[in-house]
Amino acid sequence: MTRCRQEREKAYDRGDYALAEELSEQGKKHQLRMKKLNKQASNWIYDANNKVRKPGEIDLHGLFVGEALERVVSAIEDSKRRGDTRILLIVGKGLHSSNSVPKLKYATKRFIERKLFLVARSDPTNGGRLIVRLEKQR
Repeated sequence: MTRCRQEREKAYDRGDYALAEELSEQGKKHQLRMKKLNKQASNWIYDANNKVRKPGEIDLHGLFVGEALERVVSAIEDSKRRGDTRILLIVGKGLHSSNSVPKLKYATKRFIERKLFLVARSDPTNGGRLIVRLEKQR
């Protein structure tokens, strides 16, 4: 994908607009394939992490933030349908993140509170988990 973009720029600069257009189309095809493969990898990681989890508990380790947030929305909807009053999200402590910052934890907490209007708190027994109350904030 990157090579196609670089070559497209060179072709465009040379005035070879037909080749530039062809390379642009090739780059778009590579990008679509990349997205498909990333989604497949995300599904494999999520399924492996959650094979033995109980309902109302999901492990988001190994997912990109956007992928994790999609899973959170779905898990919260499932938990509400079951009548659960809370859900446990395993987000990690950030030990493998750059600067040991738990990026997934902070992004997930902020998303839940600002977009879903729910309360998300760190589990007092394990800082790598969030407990989400499924009642809306007042």
